[in-house]
Amino acid sequence: AAGMFLRLLSDVQWRAAHPKWRRMTSSQRSTSTTAEPHPVSLPAQAQVVICGGGIMGTSVAYHLSKMGWKDIVLLEQGRLAAGTTRFCAGIVSTARPTSIDLKMAHYSNKLYQQLEQETGVQTGYMKTGSISLAQTQDRLISLKRIASSLNVMGIPCEIISPKKVVQLHPLINIHDLVGAMYVPEDAVVSSANVSLALATAASQNGVQIHERTSVSHVTVQKGRVTGVETDRGRIQCEYFVNCAGQWAYELGHSGEVPVHIPLHACEHFYLLTHPLEKPLLSSLPTVFDPDGRIYIRNWQGGILSGGFEKNPKPLFTEGRNQLEIQNLQEDWDHFGPLLSALLRRMPGLETLQIMQLVNCPESFTPDMRCIMGESPTARGYFVLAGMNSAGISYGGGAGKYLAEWMVNGYPSENVWPLDLKRFGTLQSSRTFLRHRVMEVMPLMCDLKVPRWDFQTGRQLRTSPLYDRLDAQGARWMEKHGFERVKYFVPPGKDLLDLDHSKTFYKPDWFDIVGSEVKCCKEAVCVIDMSSFTKFEISSTGDEALESLQYLFSNDLDVPVGHVVHTGMLNEKGGYENDCSIARLSKRSFFMISPTDQQVHCWAWLKKRLPDDSNLIMEDVTWKYTALNLIGPRAVDVLSELSYAPMTAEHFPSLFCKEMSVGYANGIRVMSITHTGEPGFVLYIPIEYALHVYNEVMNMGQKYGIRNAGYYALRSLRIEKFFAFWGQDLDAFTTPMECGREFQVKLEKGIQFLGQEALLEQKQNGVYKRFTMFILEDHDTDMDLWPWWGEPIFRNGRYVGKTTSSAYSYTLERHVCLGFVHHFDEKTGEELVVTTDFINQGEYEIDIAGQRFQAKAKLYPFSSLFTQRRRKDEVELSGYQRE
Repeated sequence: AAGMFLRLLSDVQWRAAHPKWRRMTSSQRSTSTTAEPHPVSLPAQAQVVICGGGIMGTSVAYHLSKMGWKDIVLLEQGRLAAGTTRFCAGIVSTARPTSIDLKMAHYSNKLYQQLEQETGVQTGYMKTGSISLAQTQDRLISLKRIASSLNVMGIPCEIISPKKVVQLHPLINIHDLVGAMYVPEDAVVSSANVSLALATAASQNGVQIHERTSVSHVTVQKGRVTGVETDRGRIQCEYFVNCAGQWAYELGHSGEVPVHIPLHACEHFYLLTHPLEKPLLSSLPTVFDPDGRIYIRNWQGGILSGGFEKNPKPLFTEGRNQLEIQNLQEDWDHFGPLLSALLRRMPGLETLQIMQLVNCPESFTPDMRCIMGESPTARGYFVLAGMNSAGISYGGGAGKYLAEWMVNGYPSENVWPLDLKRFGTLQSSRTFLRHRVMEVMPLMCDLKVPRWDFQTGRQLRTSPLYDRLDAQGARWMEKHGFERVKYFVPPGKDLLDLDHSKTFYKPDWFDIVGSEVKCCKEAVCVIDMSSFTKFEISSTGDEALESLQYLFSNDLDVPVGHVVHTGMLNEKGGYENDCSIARLSKRSFFMISPTDQQVHCWAWLKKRLPDDSNLIMEDVTWKYTALNLIGPRAVDVLSELSYAPMTAEHFPSLFCKEMSVGYANGIRVMSITHTGEPGFVLYIPIEYALHVYNEVMNMGQKYGIRNAGYYALRSLRIEKFFAFWGQDLDAFTTPMECGREFQVKLEKGIQFLGQEALLEQKQNGVYKRFTMFILEDHDTDMDLWPWWGEPIFRNGRYVGKTTSSAYSYTLERHVCLGFVHHFDEKTGEELVVTTDFINQGEYEIDIAGQRFQAKAKLYPFSSLFTQRRRKDEVELSGYQRE
């Protein structure tokens, strides 16, 4: 078979290039096609053990050795590059919708380009370019949005006409196309050879590589990796890297301390043909036809074409070894629809002879983003897996970021969207993964318009009010497995129509959300915000206060009952978390964080809090239902229900008090709403949730109360210039860069994590600045909407990207939030961003290639605040909430 021929060729080239490897190899038997290594004994200990010899494992080994770590052992259960890497289609594509994926692919492309020269191993690298086809206007818009991102990163890219498509690739049928995107620097490679080249370079740098060695489990003591058990003995180590591909899940669950790695394999099909009569040029561009669900690349004068069918076949790896997975069966019936799509796109292939249909395993994750990072349960246990069929595109960049993470303690880019800790244990259910992977694989090609939602694995974590809200017309989205309300469909609206309103333009829910926002401003609304992460931290002495004072940037030594909005910063001053902390008593604190912080924040604090039996941290997320009462009449509703005065004199801003509401007691009431509007959040013990909700709704009738959802909240917080963690704020953003100096205890003589970095910024200035943009010449009804990730231009030059945006029903304009940088016009070097630099520029926001004028502001519109308050009391606690 062609695949075996390629594989043998790779083996021969690699072993020929590496004498040390040849010495480890016994003389080939005349009957065998594979070389058997001598049983060279494993070392008794190493600094790092990497499990998996595919593109990910070899890339991590290569980059660690480049960064100076030499005591590394790479173990592979079969042969190097013999798993998914062996079958990979070898397409290196940079056209990715998210920034971090795009950066990984761009770095991989540059790395592979010079790898052959560095190692002497032929990698088959060929710069062919790629063409992504659009059969619909919506698809073309999505390509234009990607093209905007590529262009500002300096990656050549253009939107082209169908006629230009034929000039670039004469075999393509263009009758149903409306346009396409051409990326001239995309490439193809031989994946196995790239992996072998990386292994060669790593081996030359001192990495030991052992094939035919299976890892049975990883040993962990006192929460740290201590060693690895293999079928050839034990290796003591400080770090373990799970690059086991489709076996990563099982390997993670095999140890005494389980590491949850939510991925699942599917069968992935592509066909190989014999060369055409007139063999295809090797430089012919790769073609992506997402509406046809296929990709096509040249292969030795013929073509290689695969795709992502609507009815994928999950692959069950339990109890199966690498050899069994390599012998997956052809299934022509299953491949039929993809073959039809190929022949529609290239009718000239009708008479072409097919060489074989390849069926290979590919691993997919619950959110279609790869998994990297350190385990929250075992320190020193790192993971890099789940590439969603883009392993070769991401291999170089992903290996680089993980190596940086291990060596420096953090990578050079914000990789939160890929961090293993974005998942909890709930996403590791095998049933959940099997159902979700059936949805994810077709989604690889489906058009993903803003704010789409997964349909599988839903109603997993719900508030006690779920059924009650659902019956009132709630439309749901999911965050960290938790169901949250987007908005409420009023009686009489066409529900079906709303559920299918998928568009880049003005959405059908526009007026519904507008009426919810109006009610928040004029009367009172209730939003169920139970998904917030909630921790209680207490101690018998002063340990809790002392520890939290060091780990949080704002001063927590406040009177009992006060609420402090604070960042949880890293050594560089960046936000690891952004939260509100209420002091419940002298020695206990209640911490509210964003929904997706549940695993990350817990792991971060556990790693840094002293191991003291007097200090207790408890995750109480599930114990409390959170109801947010927003609006000027919230005070009236709560006063009547609690028989207590709730006015500002009795219940000041940023205050927390335990109260009775209706018949229920023990309810923590906080005077913050996370929107800048007046109101309160009620943290209700879950057994009282339904009672309190009913009481609030009944009492609120005379004040015009109604339910609202997160879309209304988002509009309110963005028009108030509130940032939130995970989109606007991340580990590379400091309080100094987003106007939050007043939330940092720099002047109080109290040492805290990140302090040195902030003092340096205070003295030298910042290199980016969080800015608010109001679109000026934008027609809400007719123009494309900004969503997030749009390039920002100042005086015609690129200066940054938007991080979030929403329509402001108050301003009747779109508002975008984002960071402005100052790049030197000649060198591209980053310069300090001053207030004058922001204020003196003319700005435009690029939405899918069309630029709209925007007015920049560094401070919110003061008139939007319904209550005037002192600056340090303004409710900035809403920054991180979504």
